[in-house]
Amino acid sequence: MADAADRAARAFAREALSPSTWSNDAGHRYPEHHHDEHKVLFCLEGAITFHMADGEVALTAGDRIDLPPGTLHSATVGPEGVTCMEAFR
Repeated sequence: MADAADRAARAFAREALSPSTWSNDAGHRYPEHHHDEHKVLFCLEGAITFHMADGEVALTAGDRIDLPPGTLHSATVGPEGVTCMEAFR
């Protein structure tokens, strides 16, 4: 996780964003929702799949997703859980 976390922290610093880190257990589901701000998320450990109108995006350690404001999405945590770092702009 250290390598993915270091890369994510450097990316957030370059973009002048202040991230937070969170984790969830295997199989956790986020219901469909949206954010009013642009969301930047890096998967640090484990896996999570984002479900959106135009398809699914599966993330594993080191992957990034950017969600523009208003993007409807839900998400499902992978079988080993997940740790992510995210920020909003």
